[in-house]
Amino acid sequence: MSLLRLSVIVGALIILVGLAWSNPTTDDYLQFVEQELGKAIDRMDQGTSTREQQFLRQMFRSQSKKLLDSFVRPNTVRRNWGLVSHYETQVADTKVLVLGLAGHFIPLRGVEEATLKIGRMAF
Repeated sequence: MSLLRLSVIVGALIILVGLAWSNPTTDDYLQFVEQELGKAIDRMDQGTSTREQQFLRQMFRSQSKKLLDSFVRPNTVRRNWGLVSHYETQVADTKVLVLGLAGHFIPLRGVEEATLKIGRMAF
């Protein structure tokens, strides 16, 4: 086996081990959902007063863990494929599909719709 071929194999193995090691957990996924909900609340309808918006933001910040533990965690299925994880969450009649890869999340379907529904349910 040539040195070049061996180097390519070793490099590929290093990349694969790195992907497996950085594969996001369910807790990482819940943090991602919390961030997405926070962004949705920040983009709230401009028809509400500033005082109401601030109140909703403070309520979300203080209650987001309970919201996630009540609505998201029990309705989420994680399929761990070693290098990537596939998350499927069924919440508020919406199916959310997200791919977790190298510590990042790639929304595939339903994230925006679900964050709006969860935000409405919370308040």
